[in-house]
Amino acid sequence: MKANAKIYVAGHRGMVGSAIVRRLKEKGFTNIVYRSSKELDLTRQAAVEAFFAEEKPEYVFLAAAKVGGILANNNYSADFIYRNLMIEANVIEAAYRSGVKKLLFLGSSCIYPKMADQPIVEEALLTGRLEPTNEAYAVAKIAGIELCKFYRRQYGCDFISAMPTNLYGTYDNFDLETSHVLPALIRKFHEAKTEGKSEVVLWGSGKPRREFLYVDDLANACLFLMERYSDELHLNIGTGEDLEIGELARLIKDIVGYEGKIVNDMAKPDGTPRKLLDVSRLHGLGWSHQMSLTDGIKRTYEWYLNSGREE
Repeated sequence: MKANAKIYVAGHRGMVGSAIVRRLKEKGFTNIVYRSSKELDLTRQAAVEAFFAEEKPEYVFLAAAKVGGILANNNYSADFIYRNLMIEANVIEAAYRSGVKKLLFLGSSCIYPKMADQPIVEEALLTGRLEPTNEAYAVAKIAGIELCKFYRRQYGCDFISAMPTNLYGTYDNFDLETSHVLPALIRKFHEAKTEGKSEVVLWGSGKPRREFLYVDDLANACLFLMERYSDELHLNIGTGEDLEIGELARLIKDIVGYEGKIVNDMAKPDGTPRKLLDVSRLHGLGWSHQMSLTDGIKRTYEWYLNSGREE
């Protein structure tokens, strides 16, 4: 991509989109366009087509999505499947019609089969049953990956897909109703510390294993792939390392400085037992993550204290 290429980042106010914008600016790209959800509703086809016809972006990072943890996915499954289907279909179709040179679509590791062999290779997609607690979101994201594949096959579009692992970092969502596990634990431990609570409740057994990637590492990977990868197979983006949720909770507890105890709520679901990505393909291309989990959590907690705390 040339420094003055027109680049559209869909979802620029979210954790992922804002990290991509930061990285683009750091790399010297000067012609970045974006719209807030109030300015452009990506679920409305006519509005999306009008935007692409007017702006004519050359490159698109499709990071806009409705996301959330187990609770949100269970409670708002219709919203998750509808909004994500509409966003990706409208943006990908408009990108094709307006002649976009290249588009990167972001999936999620939670859309792989629940009982996929570990670590999960790219070819595992669509080979088994999905995790029921996020099935609606998974079906929508799988459709986005398939859209990119078939637009490439039929129309020759240079549309690629990436499959990030669990993400965290600055501008994360700390709302306990809709957040993922890592930011939720940061908030729980911080509030328990400041309010003098004797215990923090952890959902489930704490035994499921998860992999976590700092969002700025993902942004680096997205630019790397946009400039160096072109194929229909989606690529995993992760660290290749995981840990138990219970271990994660103890790590966050130490970083926050909470001195109470952790209590497991066994009535709550665990979700998928393990979800570790095989990142050998991405490593083979020359990219690997830079941020350690401990340092990433420290940075995220510092941001939460200074900027991101819920009122």
